Amino acid sequence: MDLVQIGKFIAQLRKERELSQEKLGEILGVTNKTISRWETGTYLPPAEMLLSMSNLFDVSINEILSGKRLTRDEYKIAAEENLRRVVKTSSFTLKEKTIFYKKKWLKEHIAAMCCWGIGIITVLVLGIVLSFPILLAATPWLLLVGHAWRNNTMMSYVERNVFDESERQD
Repeated sequence: MDLVQIGKFIAQLRKERELSQEKLGEILGVTNKTISRWETGTYLPPAEMLLSMSNLFDVSINEILSGKRLTRDEYKIAAEENLRRVVKTSSFTLKEKTIFYKKKWLKEHIAAMCCWGIGIITVLVLGIVLSFPILLAATPWLLLVGHAWRNNTMMSYVERNVFDESERQD
């Protein structure tokens, strides 16, 4: 994140609303010195201030973190990039990052897991209805394969995102 660019954008938004640093500070509950530090790129505003400024200036938090107004296409790219940067530079612990990326993977793959589950249930029901013991015996194996697939692909995703190359070089 380019703190100077973010700061210039905050200053631009403030001036568009014809607010002084002091007045913006009063609205947000901070000092004018704090506003000045944000606008010069000395500090990044905390999350609750980003949310307040987003509402006040009618821009997205991603636009503030990008330091400019974004088109629809730029927004998608900026959203993912800003999320990655925040997660990397945050004070999240390794465990918190792992949990975050596991949940993200699960949300993205829920349809595949549901299809796999429906397939397993179908094999089980067909085994019972058609009295095919081989289908009944296949059900636990299908469960095992499904679990192994989910766990391996999810953990590969988590490891790629939690332990990316830039962090290993530090």
